[in-house]
Amino acid sequence: MKNKYSYNFFIIGLGMVGTAIGHLLREAGHQITTVSDKSLPALKKAKPYTGGKTFRNLYEALNNADCILITTPDDAISSACREISRSPAIKGKFVFHMSGAGGLDLLDAARNAGAYVASIHPLQSFSSVDNAISNIPKSYFGITADEKAKRPAKNIVRDLGGIPIFISDKQKPLYHAAACLASNYFVCLLNAVESIYQAIGIDEKKAKKAYLPLVYGSLKNIERSGSTKSLTGPIARGDFGTIKKHIAAINKVMPQCSLLYSSLGAVAVQVAKQKGSLNARQAKIINELLKGAIKHEHSK
Repeated sequence: MKNKYSYNFFIIGLGMVGTAIGHLLREAGHQITTVSDKSLPALKKAKPYTGGKTFRNLYEALNNADCILITTPDDAISSACREISRSPAIKGKFVFHMSGAGGLDLLDAARNAGAYVASIHPLQSFSSVDNAISNIPKSYFGITADEKAKRPAKNIVRDLGGIPIFISDKQKPLYHAAACLASNYFVCLLNAVESIYQAIGIDEKKAKKAYLPLVYGSLKNIERSGSTKSLTGPIARGDFGTIKKHIAAINKVMPQCSLLYSSLGAVAVQVAKQKGSLNARQAKIINELLKGAIKHEHSK
């Protein structure tokens, strides 16, 4: 697929995301002129995906690029940016990072040297380069950008097959925290589910087969009706007896999950009230039950 415009990219950091992004940009008709990574195996692995060359001379590398993508781990973004900003060739270039929580301050060195800066963050999770290449298209991207970098950032996201949404610097930590809840903590929640099933003698493989249809069904309900209307279960019904049984069983067999159950239960109470399936009296009783479970855990 060829575009009306095309950029020459210098990609710094060739982990899963950097390599996959490079591949997708190349497929969209852009040129990956230069790639850089401290790891030689990473450079070697990325070569067939991106086709980018390595330059020892930083000035030469920058001169061959219109856009510099910094796809290093978050903690290395500022130092990578400072390094490239020492070269006068940075002036007038577009410099982007891909951190979800990091603001444009991570690119201050480039901005101060005359570059135009932005952040583009794919709202997606990846387990491999090929998985990332498959998952990035149709994903939303949070964009935070200087005025002159907004259009290129939006164009790049669309060339990746993504859907752009603009996020301010101040909003980024909460935007990314929500993403972590949706992905990372969701994985951890299902890990806790597996642990509980294993505690009663159901192995991981069978547990997964048992709970995944339930998870898929819940996701379909959310997609169709939204999260509030999709809440079911004892808290949504105001079933005090079942909640008491849950708390007693978890405290006895899996006490490390007690706080998790109670904390998410408190959220479920609020959702059930929004749904209209729980009145104020019922909500108060359930919250007291859940607080009792938390106190029981803390008293150990």
